[in-house]
Amino acid sequence: MEQHWIFLCILVAYFAVLIIMAEITAKGATKDTFFVANRSAPWYLVAYGMIGASLSGVTFISVPGSVLTKSFSYFQMVLGYLVGYFIIGAVLMPLYYRLNLVSIYTYLETRFGFWSYKTGAFFFLLARTVGASLRLYLSAMVLHIALFEPLGFSFWQTSMLSIALIWIYTYKGGIKTIIWTDTLQTSFMIAAIVGCVALIMNDLNWSLSEAAQQLSASPLTQIFFWDDSLDLKFLPKQFLAGAFIALVMTGLDQDMMQKNLTCRSIGEAQKNMFWFTIILVIVNFIFLLLGALLYLYAEQKGLSLPTKDGLVLTDKVFPFLALEHFGLTIAILFMLGVVASTYASADSALASLTTSFCVDFLSIYKQTDENKQQKQIRYVHLGFSALLVVMMLIFAALVEKYPSTNVIGIVFRAAGYTYGPLLGLYALGLLTKRKLRDALVPYICLAAPALCYFLSEWLASNIRYKFTDEMILLTGFVTFLGLWCISEKGETPAKD
Repeated sequence: MEQHWIFLCILVAYFAVLIIMAEITAKGATKDTFFVANRSAPWYLVAYGMIGASLSGVTFISVPGSVLTKSFSYFQMVLGYLVGYFIIGAVLMPLYYRLNLVSIYTYLETRFGFWSYKTGAFFFLLARTVGASLRLYLSAMVLHIALFEPLGFSFWQTSMLSIALIWIYTYKGGIKTIIWTDTLQTSFMIAAIVGCVALIMNDLNWSLSEAAQQLSASPLTQIFFWDDSLDLKFLPKQFLAGAFIALVMTGLDQDMMQKNLTCRSIGEAQKNMFWFTIILVIVNFIFLLLGALLYLYAEQKGLSLPTKDGLVLTDKVFPFLALEHFGLTIAILFMLGVVASTYASADSALASLTTSFCVDFLSIYKQTDENKQQKQIRYVHLGFSALLVVMMLIFAALVEKYPSTNVIGIVFRAAGYTYGPLLGLYALGLLTKRKLRDALVPYICLAAPALCYFLSEWLASNIRYKFTDEMILLTGFVTFLGLWCISEKGETPAKD
């Protein structure tokens, strides 16, 4: 049987299992089931499933590929995550549980007012739509090359099918279904990455001690970069960026926090965050080890990696080696890993986008007709599914024009502009007693990213300092200053 037919059989079986799980978990589903799993999810399932949701297909493909140009410097950012997750567990989660929130942006209304609330929700929708589309594009590209293109599909058809599969198993049960399906998908992803590492080492005839010696001797495994403050890999930049990226892209993100809000109590939610953090650090390090092994393997075997204009296309290295050089077993593991990591991330993104729009803009909890609520949820769910397809096709066109682009770099760069205003809003609310001129908040939050873009371009051309992953700090700080300028003493009373 040809390889792409084997992949197709695996994909059909995989989604058959997900659909069966969805049917079981969605029985008797209400809006509370869709949004917060009736606040009865076991914390250990939430913690484990969040690994797959937070990593995504971008991590699976792009992080190993980036080792060629960035070595293990990405791990400096991962260590920064520890600080961000501690703040989430100690400060943000108790606040969300105390206010009994469904959408975390409701806090902004109780703290500042209507326009602050809508602005925060808007920036989440923008940030998550862009981020989810980028992640889905990268994974759909791999599925297209390995499976659907040989079957005669065009990329737009692959994109539509990818989203349709997510829609099928999430449209009824929402977050309750996702908690269970993500547990399965995280297991597949971890098994795939560990299996790939073991099989590559076996193909190279390396024992664990030999692999450790080869890896430690390679410049690819350098973690810490202290020497040049203008270097994109400079440790303080990466560590601080990691701390704030974790704080904002998890703690101020409806997608990730919606899972935490399904736990029975704040104590269980904090246990979930603790174990999630530990496992996430370990798994990220394994991804980096895999990246180093990919390049050492190619060097030892004398393989020519995919290039364009003399540059290695790092996002295509893992797919290229897995599908064309490592043999069928690794190819199957690779495909399982891509599918699992992609859909574990994308299904929760789709559910959180639906939740935020229904709660924050349609005010679904103010309605009393359950049938009308269910119809609205499904229409919004379908609408965001279509939007993700359109965004994936836009990114495909952009990457075709700029083929050497590293997608994980784009994800964090985009997050710097889209999550920065959220960081500024929450910082003012949590760290000060000031109240805002609420009607001016949207203008400040729109102006800050634009100002930061021009400022970063000026710094890059005049003093050679390039903002990359730490852009979120700049945008958040500028937003905070702008909001401070339209604030005054005295706090808007919070509604418990």
